[in-house]
Amino acid sequence: MIGTQVVKILIIDDHEVVRRGVKQILEETVPHVDVGEADSAQQGMAAVRQRPWDLAIVDISLPDQNGLELLCELHSMAPQLPLMVLSLHPEEQYAVRAFRAGAMAYLTKQTAPEELARAVKQVLSGRRYVTASLGERMAGNLSKHPAGLAHQTLSEREFEVLVSLAQGQSVKHIAQSLGLSMKTVSTYRARLLDKLQLATTAELIRYALDHHLVE
Repeated sequence: MIGTQVVKILIIDDHEVVRRGVKQILEETVPHVDVGEADSAQQGMAAVRQRPWDLAIVDISLPDQNGLELLCELHSMAPQLPLMVLSLHPEEQYAVRAFRAGAMAYLTKQTAPEELARAVKQVLSGRRYVTASLGERMAGNLSKHPAGLAHQTLSEREFEVLVSLAQGQSVKHIAQSLGLSMKTVSTYRARLLDKLQLATTAELIRYALDHHLVE
């Protein structure tokens, strides 16, 4: 993919300073790169509809839609489009879910520019990129939990509610931020308790902390 032809990369992130920094790294490390920008999920979807891209770099926390949902939609709309995530959230929290949603790499915004460049080039060549720390963690989880971790079976919405509860948000606040009714959020909370085999919200919070699902 990287040669004399123009490489078209789309950055979907709502922070201009992040987009500008990533664009600079790409322009310094990827020959003949053409970088596009979108500051929301809606703009990102529109950009993918308007023209073909060789790679989309997506943030998890977007103002109008969860990044994991966007990954699924982009993967469904343009299955040939390689996707990678660049997020503030630690690998423990979202990496596995991002890969399941169609991403080929997951990096945090603390990643060194050199590693970001390596990941971009590897994904452009058609291969997944897994950081050394994530690879070790996944191998450790496989050896300790052959059947997988309980929270990895949650739906995206259930996972969002779990993280929100663990961050100390009230049911009312979660309902408002996710555009749900308080009754629906309470239903998700009950499902979480059942799926994770826990009894109280305090135990949900402890579970999330123990598994590094919140910072």
